[in-house]
Amino acid sequence: MKDLGIYIHVPFCGKKCDYCDFYSLRYSSLAAERYVEAVVRNIRHYSDNDTCAETIYFGGGTPSLLSPEQLGKIIGTVKQSFSISEDAEITLEANPCTLSPERLSAFRNIGINRLSVGVQSMNDDELRFLGRVHSAERAAKAVRDAADAGFENISCDLMTGLPGQSEESLRYSLYEMCSLPVKHISAYILKTESGTPFDCERIQEMLPDDEEVSRAYMLTCELLEKNGFMQYEISNFAVPGYESRHNCRYWKCQDYLGIGPAAHSCFNGKRFAVPRDLDSFIAADSQPVTITDDSPCGYEEFVMLRLRLKEGLDISDVEDKRGELEKKIPALVNAGYAEYDNNVLRLTRKGFLMSNQVIGFLVF
Repeated sequence: MKDLGIYIHVPFCGKKCDYCDFYSLRYSSLAAERYVEAVVRNIRHYSDNDTCAETIYFGGGTPSLLSPEQLGKIIGTVKQSFSISEDAEITLEANPCTLSPERLSAFRNIGINRLSVGVQSMNDDELRFLGRVHSAERAAKAVRDAADAGFENISCDLMTGLPGQSEESLRYSLYEMCSLPVKHISAYILKTESGTPFDCERIQEMLPDDEEVSRAYMLTCELLEKNGFMQYEISNFAVPGYESRHNCRYWKCQDYLGIGPAAHSCFNGKRFAVPRDLDSFIAADSQPVTITDDSPCGYEEFVMLRLRLKEGLDISDVEDKRGELEKKIPALVNAGYAEYDNNVLRLTRKGFLMSNQVIGFLVF
């Protein structure tokens, strides 16, 4: 039986953050209801009982703005349309301000078993700079309430490389986050995405330089691992056994199906994307898609994705390129960017920081 990850893009937010370039619109109950009906229709369109859904991931946007009933309807439709693993990982991304004890219990009761909470910082000044509407105290309460509601698998997002973020404030955020009942932390470096309000000269002038960003990254890796969160991908750390199974599908070139405006898929031998347009998604009998790659997971992409993972690239998986790679590997090892044991190539933390350049050197 084929296996599959299912990604549902929920394009609603209460407030758009100035650094974010993900597709989202202001939440309205009418649009949300019409959106849910379209998601259900599309899940049925792709229905295949010979395919097993191993993971379901609600991303956004702010998926936790949907009601437990709406999310339950979507999950129920997946179960009707596909086989589903008994231990399927079902993740909901959530803003702390949307998480009350009652809603958390309801989310747990409909089968959501992994929560990804957008904390970003445990420093209120940094949260205000990012435009987040929650406080550090509110975020901590949301995580504790989730644990009380029965969530064992909780992830938090942390953002580094912020203007004015000192080593002391980063250490504080890391220690506070590690003290919460969480099993996974995603630590991202702030980037100013084109077309966002942060894409301006004022913000650019405030950003820390490359050396400061590097120190923050190294400190983050060191402190998280000291607190039991092992790095398994460039930006992701987990208590062993709590790695994100859904996201690992992306990095291991396994099939995933994306549903919703702006969702991407790697499915049945093709990559395709849905336009960033809620109205066209709602209006269509089946979501419009654009093929972005007719033959995904070729050599370059496979190497790039594998080297994002701490486990690295098994050269035997690209045996026909071994000679070409082994001519270049010594330069990376000597520079401290990689480790090589004659079969598996892994990037070091220094290599992760330069991953685009390192991978470009290897495969192009």
